[in-house]
Amino acid sequence: MLTDLIREFGLGLVLLNVFVEQAGVPVPAYPTLIVAGAILAQDAGTATALLAVAVVAALLADTLWYLAGRRYGIGVLRTLCRLSLSPDSCVSQTESIFARWGATSMIFAKFVPGFASVATAMAGAVGLRYWKFLLFDAIGALLWAGGAVALGWLFRDAINEVLETLAALGRYGLMLVGIALVAWVISKWLRRQLFVRQLRMDRVSVDELYAMLQQNLPTTILDVRSALTQSASGRIPGAVAVDMQRIAEGIAGVPVEHEVVVYCACPNEASAVKVAEKLRALGFKRVRPLHGGIEAWLAAGLQVEK
Repeated sequence: MLTDLIREFGLGLVLLNVFVEQAGVPVPAYPTLIVAGAILAQDAGTATALLAVAVVAALLADTLWYLAGRRYGIGVLRTLCRLSLSPDSCVSQTESIFARWGATSMIFAKFVPGFASVATAMAGAVGLRYWKFLLFDAIGALLWAGGAVALGWLFRDAINEVLETLAALGRYGLMLVGIALVAWVISKWLRRQLFVRQLRMDRVSVDELYAMLQQNLPTTILDVRSALTQSASGRIPGAVAVDMQRIAEGIAGVPVEHEVVVYCACPNEASAVKVAEKLRALGFKRVRPLHGGIEAWLAAGLQVEK
């Protein structure tokens, strides 16, 4: 049982669980922190140690993704989203939040599903100073872990009753916990599969787009990434930046018969596919996402505009 593990391994289990979750593995740490708060946080000294361990574990995992962002740039976000069970739109969501709030977004990042790990990698990719990243990330980790420990301590009597009931059920109680965890993971996986199925549509390759530009064919290229990401990696020559929330305005004046190519920095071109679907609804006849997005263009060694 989780309670037995916490009583036996205590802070070590909390350290491992928080580190693994913040590293991007879909193993929720909040239930562990709440139960640990109910069992371990009986005095100020133990509660402080519990918080310190959780914050250190989060900072260690976040620092790894921050360094990966510094080393590999925006491309590391695609890897993170592939590891996650969250929908592939996590990149565009993170770009939007980070572009609006900057370093302060690290304070509430852990409270937004699918945002925490991607935000830390983005902080490194856009060159945020490490001391600044560490300061805001530590505040966010303290609030996140502190909230869980406080919930556990406040509702310790109710939590202990539930835990005692599960303990009385023996292996059946353990099975219930296991079934709940498996059901959660399966639900996330099914959501992802449904989303991936939605993405199956015609795409244009990097070589095909390059040939179209060389032949001066009537082509409109839309960049649906945030301004923050565009400044970090550059744009395909001639691309027009379009806000995903104001697509009709960004495409105003473009004939519906034009070839329109949309690209983003998302796994499976998720954001580009969504924009393409909206453009088709507006009457555009030929709209295709760029296969591989901006990363494929850069990998081919082709020129970008800064």
